[in-house]
Amino acid sequence: MTGGRAEPWNQEEQIMTISFELPQSIEQELGTDGADLNGEAREAYLVELYRQERILYHQLAEALGLSRYETNGVLKRHKVSPGPTLEELRAEIGSLRDARPE
Repeated sequence: MTGGRAEPWNQEEQIMTISFELPQSIEQELGTDGADLNGEAREAYLVELYRQERILYHQLAEALGLSRYETNGVLKRHKVSPGPTLEELRAEIGSLRDARPE
């Protein structure tokens, strides 16, 4: 990580390009507001892979080139829960051990 941001891709890692077609009417409508459609589609696809549990949180953050905090913001914007952190899981395990009858 550099300056709190994850590097988007490992220099030695292969990069896959994905493309799809949109009807021209949609392309024209979406393209007029100056939005980065490629970036939006990439983000949405990566978030969907995370939601489906096909990639891990750190993979999502790395692919987006974002810090943990920024990645949480992206997930919130897409209405996807980041799931429990390792610390949260450890705390839950501890509380379950404490609640267990002896």
